[in-house]
Amino acid sequence: MGTFPGVPLLRLVGSLSLLISPTVLGGKILVFPVDGSHWVNMNLLIQNLHARGHEITVVRTSTSWYIKESSPHYSSITVTLPEARSIEKEDHFVNFLAKMLEVQKGMSLMGLANFYWESLGMLSEIHEQASQVVVRIFENEAIMRRLHDTKFDMALIDPGVPVGVLVAHKLKLPMVFNVKWITSGEGHFVVAPSPPSYVPTSGNVASDRMTFWQRLQNTLLYGMNTAIDKFIVCSHYDKLADRYFGSDVNFYHLLQGADIWLMRVDFVFEFPRPTMPNIVYIGGFQCKPPEPLSSEMEEFVESSGDHGVILMALGTLVKGLPLEITSEIAAAFAQLPQKVIWRHAGERPNNVGNNTLLVKWMPQNDLLGHPKVRAFVSHGGTNSIYEAIYHGVPFVGMPLQFDQFENVLRLETRGAAKMVEAVKITRQNFLETLQEVLHSPSYKDNMKRLSALHRDRPIDPLDAAIHWIEFVIRHKGASHLRTESYKLPWYVYHSVDVLCFFLVVFLILTAAVVGSIRFLCLRLCRRGKPKQE
Repeated sequence: MGTFPGVPLLRLVGSLSLLISPTVLGGKILVFPVDGSHWVNMNLLIQNLHARGHEITVVRTSTSWYIKESSPHYSSITVTLPEARSIEKEDHFVNFLAKMLEVQKGMSLMGLANFYWESLGMLSEIHEQASQVVVRIFENEAIMRRLHDTKFDMALIDPGVPVGVLVAHKLKLPMVFNVKWITSGEGHFVVAPSPPSYVPTSGNVASDRMTFWQRLQNTLLYGMNTAIDKFIVCSHYDKLADRYFGSDVNFYHLLQGADIWLMRVDFVFEFPRPTMPNIVYIGGFQCKPPEPLSSEMEEFVESSGDHGVILMALGTLVKGLPLEITSEIAAAFAQLPQKVIWRHAGERPNNVGNNTLLVKWMPQNDLLGHPKVRAFVSHGGTNSIYEAIYHGVPFVGMPLQFDQFENVLRLETRGAAKMVEAVKITRQNFLETLQEVLHSPSYKDNMKRLSALHRDRPIDPLDAAIHWIEFVIRHKGASHLRTESYKLPWYVYHSVDVLCFFLVVFLILTAAVVGSIRFLCLRLCRRGKPKQE
């Protein structure tokens, strides 16, 4: 797909607006990232902040996969945990995927219960281990001295693993969240009103137009997510808040008290919902016009002729897709006239056709922006979704785990994607799905429409993110945009006390009226009785 003609101008206007806006010289920013695909987003912000003259310090663990200790864009503080656990290994997620696929195939009730019990245990262990990072920081005099002596201006945090929230409170730093996911699921559920009547809760594969039974399921799932967050996730951080700050400090209030939420969301893709004034929407901020391909890759793409190219990539953590599934996919690809570029890191599938190029890495954004790309087969990760929207490439979704099912559903409801279930894939149904997306003009047209909407913004989302980070540095926070409603007791937030007051007043008035009528009736009855001789 060609570059949208307004994008260079849009980026130029955004860049000029940053140049003429008030700047911050040499701001000091403390960054708490999350590893994996989340790091891709955070690293982009770090590089742009460094280019603007800010001094960046990244807190990482010694077992980080992608977050390197040395970088030209930041200095680092490396925290070493007392022991390396299986959760820190990438293979853990491969094993988790295998279990997820077993669930999708169908399990006994007991097997399903065991899987969810193990998942809750894994979730608790992840956050228990993350809480130990806080302990190692607070108990290390050298690290604490460095943190205090640097005199940071703010903390930039990915709150999916909210270690930085406690450290920022200790250092009394304003916080900016680079966020989509938080401890209890999607970030909006922590900071903005989220009526379960039309806002699908995290983990519920539903649209914003729900039937009664879907709304019932949505409400139950919302309650379950809240309970899991309170008793399994936040309990680890509550102990730390009590240990280091006293019983009057509530961890969840610290989490809700961020000055700015840089939300990786665009309502071109997400369903409309209530929001708050301190939420800045930067969905797709990592997307950019394509750069030229390498000569070998360009030659392969151009060799496709008029048929074009199909891309396939299933994310950074997926290596364990079973051979029987990948072989059926390969067999379907082999029957197509299009060329296929498939990012594949696992065992080589059977049935790979001459038209299919297997690579361990590919320049996904640059390929999606190439005019010969006809479709994108993806797991439905957020980064891949937004890159497909940005470049207007029709989508075949193969969700595997986490929020990927919800993401693909959102594209499906907009007519820009078609979903295929990994555990039910055969070469025939996968081939039919590909042919429908390739040959039905509606998928391409709908994705082009989403792309035009997504790009039509007054300021580039990356520039908006940088502006609000610097805004927080300049003004030492943004408390004027932050509601204090999260500090209210639940019965005050939901006006239960007011409703109870009205109910009591109503009952008193009703009792008074009934009592008065009864009294008058008795008096009238007594007056109407004849006197006895």
